[in-house]
Amino acid sequence: MNDRDVLDPSALDRIDLADPALHHAHDLREVWRHLRDEAPVYRHERAGGEGFWVITRYDDVAAVYKDGETFTSERGNVLDTLLSGGDSAAGRMLAVTDGPRHAALRAVLGKPFSPRSLEVVVDSVRRGTQQLLREAVERGSCDFAADVAAHIPLAAICDLLGVPPADRQHIIDLTSTALSSADAPATPEATWASRNDLLLYFSELAESRRAKPYDDVVSLLVTKEVDGRPLSHEEIIFNCYSIIMGGHETTRFAMIGGVEALVEHPEQWEALRGGDKVSAAAVDEVLRWTTPALHSGRTATEDVFLGGEFIEAGDVVTVWNASANRDERVFSDPGRFDLARTPNKHLTFAYGPHFCIGAYLARAEIGALLEGLRTMVAEIEFTGPRRRIFSNFLSGLSTAPVKLTPAPGFGG
Repeated sequence: MNDRDVLDPSALDRIDLADPALHHAHDLREVWRHLRDEAPVYRHERAGGEGFWVITRYDDVAAVYKDGETFTSERGNVLDTLLSGGDSAAGRMLAVTDGPRHAALRAVLGKPFSPRSLEVVVDSVRRGTQQLLREAVERGSCDFAADVAAHIPLAAICDLLGVPPADRQHIIDLTSTALSSADAPATPEATWASRNDLLLYFSELAESRRAKPYDDVVSLLVTKEVDGRPLSHEEIIFNCYSIIMGGHETTRFAMIGGVEALVEHPEQWEALRGGDKVSAAAVDEVLRWTTPALHSGRTATEDVFLGGEFIEAGDVVTVWNASANRDERVFSDPGRFDLARTPNKHLTFAYGPHFCIGAYLARAEIGALLEGLRTMVAEIEFTGPRRRIFSNFLSGLSTAPVKLTPAPGFGG
């Protein structure tokens, strides 16, 4: 079941791709297909607002991701900040830093996210996921979004950052409103308040770690030097914000969307249940299919030709993962959800210098969820309406009421 209207490409000149309500109400698959075929590098003009370039083919998206000199992230990497004057964290937060500074900062932040460093965290993720699913199956019904998916990635990221368990519901509430809204398009004031409260929280946590360091990422940031100098307080809190947002929201929506896909494609649910284990291919197909981060943004640093179009220095350039991951030039039958799909070089984690540092952890979390569903659940069915978020950056469901039928032998 598709809960949104499939928008006809003829509406392209009348819509605003920066409007969160558009993505809430409409499925843009045909718009993306049209752009890939007819205008893969498209100048999107907006009534009363700044226009921007829309890049939709896989190869062009990957090329922009790879070329940080020509297409910089240092003025912002999402539409909301790019269209409102830039990102205040530019040059200080990993996601909006390029060049040597980005490489040096990534070398520090990447270490806690290496497979070896994450062994204990991943073990905890598997145990925690099993417990959450067991409790949900025992209840019989739940809101999968709030009761299960919200807690799995958050627990892992909070463990890494050293966020106390008592504060985690507060963090869920803030992250859920910093980049999207469940009920209506968020006001700039509400979004700003959530982001500011997150920054304030990590400012206070960083101060406490300066006084008494622990074995966590915040303590690493307050004690580590990058390029021969300590990180500033602002650099520390901006990067904590980036980690919590990147590590929680996107994985949460991939998990919820993965369950939705399994319900809507029962043959794939049966294939998952009938296997001996969850394959890496299954995890990557969930990531490709859901593509929780719709786009990423850049700014052209110089005049450049791309796809036969002339992009001027200073132009905002957006690459649409949601389109690239369905590009027929790269993926065979991309409109089919196939847990055995291989190869599957999706761009859900971006590409090049800004490839997601949390990719290994996200894959482990989704794999733990699929394994738990495979072993504990016989049937999943929706019991009420699903609600889709309002966002031009994130894609997913804010509510997903389900009934979970126990698998034979559950609890034995």
